[in-house]
Amino acid sequence: MKIVMPGGTGQIGRVLAQALRSRGDEVVVLSRGEPRKPGIVAWNGRTLGGWASEVDGADAVINLAGRSVNCRYHKTNLTEMLASRIDSTRAVAQAIEAASRPPRVWLQASTATIYAHRYDQANDEYTGILGGREPDAPDTWRFSIDVARAWEQAFEAIATPHTRKVALRSAITLTPDRGGIFDVLLGLVRHGLGGAAGDGRQFMSWIHHADFVAAVGFLIDRDDIDGVVNVASPNPIPNALFMRQLRDAYEIGFGLSACAWMLEIGAVLLRTETELILKSRRVVPARLLERGFSFRFPHWQDAARDLCHDWKRGARKATAGERAA
Repeated sequence: MKIVMPGGTGQIGRVLAQALRSRGDEVVVLSRGEPRKPGIVAWNGRTLGGWASEVDGADAVINLAGRSVNCRYHKTNLTEMLASRIDSTRAVAQAIEAASRPPRVWLQASTATIYAHRYDQANDEYTGILGGREPDAPDTWRFSIDVARAWEQAFEAIATPHTRKVALRSAITLTPDRGGIFDVLLGLVRHGLGGAAGDGRQFMSWIHHADFVAAVGFLIDRDDIDGVVNVASPNPIPNALFMRQLRDAYEIGFGLSACAWMLEIGAVLLRTETELILKSRRVVPARLLERGFSFRFPHWQDAARDLCHDWKRGARKATAGERAA
């Protein structure tokens, strides 16, 4: 199977590309920043070019392109976040429209952040409440929801009669790699700061990278699934419990908590937003479950142990390499 992956040079894209190649697929990554080398083709993320020939005859497209949301939500960054997502979506659509043999399926990245900040019930694809109007949410939190809504609207408006479309409303995908979200969370734990964030009541929605990869493969293969799909563990848990189970997995008993004002100061210093940690993302994957998808890591306790094990193994290899050098 040939799979074209715009924006596949990020951490999740690299994990996904490696997994797909290991199962025997040909993966072509479209990148604006990476040098041309085997498996990577240049594109500008906005207009048609030579890269479009890769889409013609491909079996699937997985569009992961978009500026990182790990930034301050001011006008310039919001404009870049929005433009990078909508422009790349429209460029992929143009390539599919121009193809003599369009791909069978187009998986388009979206985000579970589109759902409302809430504690009462979980958001599934059928009854979930979209965010943006919560009375207790800061105005800056609405920026990312505005981006997510516009992103999905652009995708939904595109007609691809010969290509099935799936919007991936993904929760945070956790890998043991350096520099990722799990690495940051574990860093807090390792330095004694892995307590609850804020009041700790906000739900954490997440997915182990192995389940994310498996879900993508499942959605490529299942011709009876289109539209919005939540890609998240079926068991989101409150932040305080999430951090406690992470401390247990790493075998550290204590973690200093951080109140909201402390997190606000830290977010400014780190040039990010507290939404990424304080918003309650209670998201469940109803459509995956009803179609029979089986999660390898449905519970955070087991996922945390597996990720910690792999993180420690990677740290040992890195230390050995530094000594050898």
